Amino acid sequence: MRAPAVSGQFYPRSKNDLDREISRCFEGVPPGERQVLGAVVPHAGYIYSGNTAAYVYSALSGADTFVMLGPNHTGYGSPVSVSGESWSTPLGEVGSDSEFIKALPKRIIDLDETAHKYEHSIEVQLPFLQHRFRDFNIVPICMGMQDEETALDVGMELAEAVRKVRKKVVIIASSDFTHYKPDKVARENDAYYISSILEFDITGFYRKLYERNASVCGYGPIAAMLTATKNLGAKKASLLKYSTSGDTTGDLAAVVGYAGIVVE
Repeated sequence: MRAPAVSGQFYPRSKNDLDREISRCFEGVPPGERQVLGAVVPHAGYIYSGNTAAYVYSALSGADTFVMLGPNHTGYGSPVSVSGESWSTPLGEVGSDSEFIKALPKRIIDLDETAHKYEHSIEVQLPFLQHRFRDFNIVPICMGMQDEETALDVGMELAEAVRKVRKKVVIIASSDFTHYKPDKVARENDAYYISSILEFDITGFYRKLYERNASVCGYGPIAAMLTATKNLGAKKASLLKYSTSGDTTGDLAAVVGYAGIVVE
């Protein structure tokens, strides 16, 4: 069992407080389920990015399995690792999809729990899924290596596994965008990067990241998600919500950017 690592930090520790906080995140979010194949969702503290995340989770119509791709902030574990454990949050337990994990070719994805033990980028997504849906499994994948070649390989492995298991699968890339820049700069840079995401232009996305020395933390998960979903027939990507931490704090001197994107 993978125990919570950041409850009481990124989100409330108690079930009742967490339920209330997530409900607050959904306030003002328009309903409307879509046939989503993939998504980009932020992973900051709920007070900062929870409303942007809720725009994505409100658009989901459910799935048998959610593949959760997150960056490795801690440096522990294998370069690309999948967790086969059940995960616990204050809202209960979520099981991993062992059939899907067995279906992964594992050319680059290792079965390794160490990378996941303290990593927050996937954990913070689970209460949103638990709030929306009752019956689902997860496949948590942590990416320490995020170069373009690795991301393409991960995406192709995921597409192969999706075809093998014949389940409804949604692939979620957990990422924040520009870190600690003035609000105006963050918004301009993030719009520049997001335009390539919306066009499924992975090579252009990486070029722009290098060109501006970007601080987007989950660029590998984003590229892997785009690779997999495009291979599985996705035709359209839409930006549902963009915000910065300055919208919450009022401090526009050094913000973090958040985007909620769905791929259909």
